[in-house]
Amino acid sequence: MTSRLVLVDANVLLNFALIDRLDLLGALADLDFRASAEVMAEIIKQPERSRVEASIRSGHVGETSLADVAELVLFSDLRQIMGMGEAACLALAVSQRAWIASDEKRVFRREAEARLGPGSILNTPGLLLLGIRRGLLTVEEADGLKTVLEAKRFRMKFGSFRELV
Repeated sequence: MTSRLVLVDANVLLNFALIDRLDLLGALADLDFRASAEVMAEIIKQPERSRVEASIRSGHVGETSLADVAELVLFSDLRQIMGMGEAACLALAVSQRAWIASDEKRVFRREAEARLGPGSILNTPGLLLLGIRRGLLTVEEADGLKTVLEAKRFRMKFGSFRELV
């Protein structure tokens, strides 16, 4: 089975590190999550940094880098309107025809949808919902993770994952 490449932004990595469930990314076998050095540079607080590094060592998240000239040119252009990690994530996704995992809104979301098309952006709630649908999490477990994230100021616009299943 071929897996779909997903370039993951720092905010999704941080959310999954905060709930200590980066293993869920690796358990979604048809999705190949990769983070660039620019994204990793944005993850500076402990214990989240250690958790993300451990997820890379265990193979839940892979590493990637900007290498192609077209990627570097697009990255440079995108840096004019967004942060380093977001620009790298989007440049790589465009170049490699990949999806993105990000909770960013506004400029980043508009640019990503324009360049990658609708349905190419996964977010934290969507990934947790995918985990429920694939039998990796129960609704109750996901709601517990939602509570933890909301205590860390990441709000979801629904009361329970039960509403979405």
